[in-house]
Amino acid sequence: MTAGGSILSLRGITKRFTQKVDLAGKIANAMGAKVRETVVQAVSDVDLDIREGEVVGLVGESGCGKSTLGRIVAGIQPQSAGTMEWRGKDVAAMNGSERKAWQLAVQMIFQDPYASLNPRLRVSEIVGEAPRVHGLIERGTQGTYVAQMLDQVGLDGAYATRYPHQFSGGQRQRIGIARALAVKPSFIVCDEAVAALDVSIQAQVLNLFMELRQRLGLTYLFISHNLAVVEHLSDRVAIMYLGRLVEVAPAEELFAHPNHPYTQALLAEVPTLDAARRTYKPIAGELPSPLDPPPGCAFHPRCPHAFERCKVERPALKDVGSGHIAACHLNDT
Repeated sequence: MTAGGSILSLRGITKRFTQKVDLAGKIANAMGAKVRETVVQAVSDVDLDIREGEVVGLVGESGCGKSTLGRIVAGIQPQSAGTMEWRGKDVAAMNGSERKAWQLAVQMIFQDPYASLNPRLRVSEIVGEAPRVHGLIERGTQGTYVAQMLDQVGLDGAYATRYPHQFSGGQRQRIGIARALAVKPSFIVCDEAVAALDVSIQAQVLNLFMELRQRLGLTYLFISHNLAVVEHLSDRVAIMYLGRLVEVAPAEELFAHPNHPYTQALLAEVPTLDAARRTYKPIAGELPSPLDPPPGCAFHPRCPHAFERCKVERPALKDVGSGHIAACHLNDT
């Protein structure tokens, strides 16, 4: 690990998606049009440290870039800029064996259990293929190993002969968790891992995540738009808006004393038992397009406290006390 105790360190992580001008666009340009390539800045200059054994919740509206950041952390997509360190080693500078160890150590659980499992494979192959291919188990022991993995997530080992369509949504997500655990990871990225499940099943799967954390010493990056879930699970919470982190704090501190106006607005909309006494007011406006983000603070068109500086100068993340950092010019006034 690094001197700061981080298992994972992100510095200046940026991800751009570029859509080139297609043939139709080139023909249109030849006729005098001005069709240009499109660039989407999905993640912008993200700095984040995650310590071993902790759960960091990553929260934001749909389209803010949190899933893209999760895929970068899991090695599914490369960043366009910035550095990512795993246990103090720059991932880009790793040799073959180091990279393989990192790829096995960091696994991802996806949102949709109906789409993330190959419908043509039996559970025995879905869960057992990766550990066998990477030499973690012998082919002759695959059946026993898969049964152990299924038992670890609360499923009967006899289910290994079945196909995904023979399971409920909650059971499929458990299979997805077993698949991730099968290569013995230490860090798991959970991308809206319970969002597609019924509420009662969500609670069971969340409890499973916490049991596995205690039993296996796992570290989680838990991506969600559900603040109640994040509050229940997380040690620290990071709030993302239009590709940037705007606030990071210990969970208890953030929910008790939100600093950034965006975080305050999100928490104001969380349902409570005394909901009948409250008047809910949605956040003004809509999430701006990442194709044309606002200048200065990206939240200023929707912020009730915005002033002139917010429109021209992007605020940096600053320490506001108690392990709490936020990016807001109001902290300078």
